[in-house]
Amino acid sequence: MDFTHLHVHTEYSLLDGSNKIKELIARVKELGMDSVAITDHGVMYGVIDFYKEAQKQGIHPVIGCEVYVAPGSRFDKSGNMSSNRYHHLVLLAENDTGYHNLMKIVSKGFTEGFYYKPRVDKELLKEYHEGIIALSACLAGEIPDALRKGLYQTALNAAQEMSEIFGEDHFYLELQDHGIPDQKTVNQGLLRLAKDTGLELVATNDIHYTLAEDAQAHDVLLCIQTGKKVADTDRMRYEGGQYYVKSPEEMASLFPYAREAIENTHKIAMRCHVDIEFGHYKLPEFPVPEGYDSWEYLQKLVWDGFYERYPQADEKLKERVSYELNTIKTMGFV
Repeated sequence: MDFTHLHVHTEYSLLDGSNKIKELIARVKELGMDSVAITDHGVMYGVIDFYKEAQKQGIHPVIGCEVYVAPGSRFDKSGNMSSNRYHHLVLLAENDTGYHNLMKIVSKGFTEGFYYKPRVDKELLKEYHEGIIALSACLAGEIPDALRKGLYQTALNAAQEMSEIFGEDHFYLELQDHGIPDQKTVNQGLLRLAKDTGLELVATNDIHYTLAEDAQAHDVLLCIQTGKKVADTDRMRYEGGQYYVKSPEEMASLFPYAREAIENTHKIAMRCHVDIEFGHYKLPEFPVPEGYDSWEYLQKLVWDGFYERYPQADEKLKERVSYELNTIKTMGFV
């Protein structure tokens, strides 16, 4: 049976994930899987390390991110820490276009939407949806959250909206089972949604550490993040110790009623192909006026600006400008 973990937090989910990338990839390979995703919270800092290590160990890398989606505009920064400021959504790059769009979405989450977290909004998702496969995420996702509250119509509307944004074959309803009672309720709702909308299901495990025995160390990490003590009763926890890299067999046993959700994980992974080229500069094309090549036009701009700012310049200054220009040309940065 082919299965791929598509919801995975690494050490780059700061103080939330303890999965070291090298150990994660090795464990995936040990369990007989041929692919795995990276979906850190709101960031893509780990993507290059992940991509290189996966290729090194012969594992197919799926590049993604679990983003924070603002309920309204990303520019709205009102409310306090207790208000409902965002929902989770998993985004996976299907191809190079999707990879670049994902980088744009995540970057704008920091530069435009940051409010406690780097938030994006549906306007951004609509603008940069091409080449991206989306999953409805954990209990903190918009759709699971509505189902957990018994708001089926709200969940249905949200599912239809996401399907319209990404395309029916690019949006999946995400089943999870970590032994949490709310997940049983949500999963039943997701099955009903799949039937009512025609959307497909996908099964994930919200991975935050590599091995089952890492649960206690991860709990300490959460305490560091939240400024709490292990003995505190009123604090954030990942109950049940189920947030590790499970085998395909373990995942299949959790969802005997939705085998297609297991099979879809590998189908999605095999759709995702991103080629990251190393060793070459990615320089933009700069248009120049007719009658010039790039080198000639750069020199014109520099010397025009130079004489404007230094009309009485001596030979020493001119030599320095010539030196800098030739360095740019030699480096290939014209």
